[in-house]
Amino acid sequence: MKVILTADVEKVGNLGDVIEVKKGFARNFLLPRKYAVAVTAHNVALMENKKKKHLKQLEIEKLSAEEQKQKLEGISITISKKAGENDVLFGSVTTSELEKELKAMGVVVEKKKLHLDEPIKRLGNYTLKIKLFKDVEAEIKIAVLKDGDVTPE
Repeated sequence: MKVILTADVEKVGNLGDVIEVKKGFARNFLLPRKYAVAVTAHNVALMENKKKKHLKQLEIEKLSAEEQKQKLEGISITISKKAGENDVLFGSVTTSELEKELKAMGVVVEKKKLHLDEPIKRLGNYTLKIKLFKDVEAEIKIAVLKDGDVTPE
């Protein structure tokens, strides 16, 4: 069954795409949630206009993400945690803690946009990736110190 997507659907397609899907998927998921409409001349014309507006909006969002990336690139976070032998932390540094640290610095970023390559369970220096937009990522340096230390090793 051919349908036109009215919204970006992850792993399926983007707004305005004409796609071929199974009837059940269209009937039970896409059409009831208004993620898609049937392919007709009228719907194709409507979706072309909507797609143009959507692309302009995406362009604006990407520019603002680029600006935010410029602001974030110079930031570094220092966190003091209790650690035991061999520099192993009691617990770990979570994205929630990092979000609070950023908020204290005056930077508001959603927790779901923060990505760590690996859980932080040891003292040391790490990199936090912030996914601001599809192709725009900012990196922030994190220094995890033992409680009482002042400078990173």
